[in-house]
Amino acid sequence: RAVDFALSNLVNAGAADVGVIFSGQYESLLDHLGTGKNWDLSRKRGGLKILPLLAYGEKMQRTDFRGRMEALAVVRPYLSEIRQDYVCLMDGDLVANLPLGEILETHLRSGADITAVCGDDGAYVEDGTYFQLAPDGKILDVFYHLKQPMEFRSLEVYVLSRKLLITLVDRFAKQDLYSWRRAIRLCKDDLDLRGYVWNGFAAQIRSVREYYERSMQLLEPDVRADLFCAERPIRAKGADKSSAYIGPDGRCSGSLVADGCDIEGTVENSILFPGVVVEPGAAIRDSILFKEVKIRRGAQLCRVIADKRVEVLNSRKIAGTAEKPLVLAKESVV
Repeated sequence: RAVDFALSNLVNAGAADVGVIFSGQYESLLDHLGTGKNWDLSRKRGGLKILPLLAYGEKMQRTDFRGRMEALAVVRPYLSEIRQDYVCLMDGDLVANLPLGEILETHLRSGADITAVCGDDGAYVEDGTYFQLAPDGKILDVFYHLKQPMEFRSLEVYVLSRKLLITLVDRFAKQDLYSWRRAIRLCKDDLDLRGYVWNGFAAQIRSVREYYERSMQLLEPDVRADLFCAERPIRAKGADKSSAYIGPDGRCSGSLVADGCDIEGTVENSILFPGVVVEPGAAIRDSILFKEVKIRRGAQLCRVIADKRVEVLNSRKIAGTAEKPLVLAKESVV
């Protein structure tokens, strides 16, 4: 559901055409997106366009894709059909509420060829991209494969003209260069590349540990206020569940609980997706429980991520650590 943020950011900025490039196993994501109705992208003209690389790749006699630049080359016919003069490239693993309309205006005023959105929190992101910026915002250099973070990390959000995007895709396809960030690095002396520094919350989910740590940050009121602001609403697929229920002996504190949950036990400092059941005597602490997880009587969970429809049987005790939260596979019985 991290893709909800990318789609909402685009729609809030007035984007009417959104193409989503799929790679690998994408059944769950495809089911989540549907026709795009939840994001006001179900339209007769434009709207949500699904771009499965596997389908395009069969025409090119290959099914493995090495990087974003290559993926853009594969969907080159779609790029030619874009009706707008400017495009925004985003990754689907970014959790942030960005003012993309303001970013586009800044891009146009600056006269830059490409504007890259970056954060300045010094956070380390697995396989992340980092920028060296001049005082005026010009990108001086691009770094990746780092062991330590730099001040400005790329949020992998780029604004540029459609014409320039097509030019870059065609140019680097001929050179068999498949990496977008490597292409950007090669262009830094030829093009005017500028950074737009975002000071708000921005999480990039590249590993289980990052997912766990960033999700736990959502329990902080300041982070939630930054992500879910009234002027830029985050749209999502509705759960269609009744209100959550906490029984007379149930206790819930410091947690986020979705609709449809039934809590008869104890829940502390945790995140519960729709339809989670916590039976009497069960205790959940510092954990994330996905849709329709069932925790039976007397079970105890600490620092656990449970995928959809997991069932934890009576009196089981399961614990991970902050550095390595324990993950329970989808529909497993423990």
